[in-house]
Amino acid sequence: MFFFDSLERVRPGTRTDRGGNQVPDWSDAAVQRAPIGSLNIQPTTQTETEDPTRTAVVTGWHVHSAEGTRPDITAADRLKWRGMTLEVDGEVAEWPDPLTGAVHHIEFTMVRATG
Repeated sequence: MFFFDSLERVRPGTRTDRGGNQVPDWSDAAVQRAPIGSLNIQPTTQTETEDPTRTAVVTGWHVHSAEGTRPDITAADRLKWRGMTLEVDGEVAEWPDPLTGAVHHIEFTMVRATG
C-alpha cells in the first residue's frame, strides 16, 4: 500500500450559544486548518436516493494512515481533499500494533453528500 495522499483538516473553533453551551463555530476566523500527509485514500461507496424534488448522492472514501502514524483527525472534523469538502463518517479507528500495543495506524471513512 502506498501513502502518498494528503488532505487538509478543518477543525471548528467554539462559541457560546444563548443557553451558555459551547457549540462548534465554523466561521473562517474560528477554524483551525492543518495539512495531513502520509495517507492512502481509496473510493469505497456511492449511494443515490431519489425523490420527486432531488437526487441525493453520497460518495465515500476509505482513509488509511501510514504505519506508525496517528494523524490528529477526529469525527468532528471536516476535510478538504481534491477541491471537495468532506466529513468524517463515524469514528476514527485506531489500530494497535500487535507487539507493542502502541497505535499502528488509523482508518476512517470520509463522505460527501450532494444533490
